Amino acid sequence: MRILVGEDDDRIADVLQSALSRSGFEVCRESEGEATWFRADSESFEAIILDLGLPQMDGLTVLKRWRRSGLATPVLILTARGQWEERVEGIEAGADDYVVKPFHALEIVARIRALIRRSKGVATPRVPFGKYELDMRTMQVTEDGLPMDLTPQEFRLITYLVHNRGRVVSQLEITEHIYQQDFERESNAVEVLVARLRKRLGRDVVKTRRGFGYTLGEET
Repeated sequence: MRILVGEDDDRIADVLQSALSRSGFEVCRESEGEATWFRADSESFEAIILDLGLPQMDGLTVLKRWRRSGLATPVLILTARGQWEERVEGIEAGADDYVVKPFHALEIVARIRALIRRSKGVATPRVPFGKYELDMRTMQVTEDGLPMDLTPQEFRLITYLVHNRGRVVSQLEITEHIYQQDFERESNAVEVLVARLRKRLGRDVVKTRRGFGYTLGEET
C-alpha cells in the first residue's frame, strides 16, 4: 500500500518513512507543496500525510485543491502544537484526521491504518460509535444529528478513543496526546477529563481498565 508524505522537515520525514516502511507501506516523499499536490493528483495512494507548513504552497491550499478536484484519498494533517486554528481549518478543508507535533511514529502508523480501513478509497469524516457520531469535518460529536456540548479536550479524548477502538490507551498516552503542556504522572488531569466526558456522554462510553488505562465502551 502506497502512502504519500508531504513534509519539508527531513528529520520528521525520515522518522515517518522508517516507521511506515517497517509496517509494510511503500512511502513516497515530497518536501514542497506544489510537488505534493501534483504527486497525489497524478498518482494513486491509499492515504496521505500532509504537513500544513509546506513551502511554496501551504498544506491547507494543497488540501483544498485536492478536495475541489474530487480527490477522496484519506488525508492526515500534521499541525504545530498550540495551533488549534490550523486543526479547525484543516478539518473544514477536508482532512480526515490530525496529529499535533511532536508525535509518536507508531501513533501515525495506527491512524493511517485506521483511515485506510474506514475509507476503502473514500474519505469518511463521520464515524459512528454507539448512539453518537464523530464528525471530523465540524469537530463535533452528535446524537440524532444534534451536536453535543464538548470542550476541545473532551472532543480530542473521545476522538482518540474512537480512533483506537478495541485498544486500551494508557493515561500517559492520553496526557501526551490531549494536553498542550507536560503534566506530572501523578496529576489527576486525565481522571477529571474522563469523568467530565462520562457525565456528558454516559458512563458506559469510556471503560476503565484498572492499572492499564481506558478504552471505548464495548457497546460503542
